[in-house]
Amino acid sequence: MVVTAKDLRFKISMLFDVLSKKEEIIITYRNKPKARLIPFEGSQANKDKSDEIFGIWRDRDDDVDRYVRELRKGRNLDT
Repeated sequence: MVVTAKDLRFKISMLFDVLSKKEEIIITYRNKPKARLIPFEGSQANKDKSDEIFGIWRDRDDDVDRYVRELRKGRNLDT
């Protein structure tokens, strides 16, 4: 698909839809090709959510909500 720089600015959500269909996008500026957008091919590790950050409270006994409330205790957020 060939689009202009103006399309890139104003129709970015449509371009993301095109990329999700594994199509390549050529961006032109003044009728000359300037850039190429290609779909991102992520690794399998990103797809199965095996990041270390997930489940950080798994081994803790305390409740996350209670912990956050204790951190915020004493704050006056009424303005």
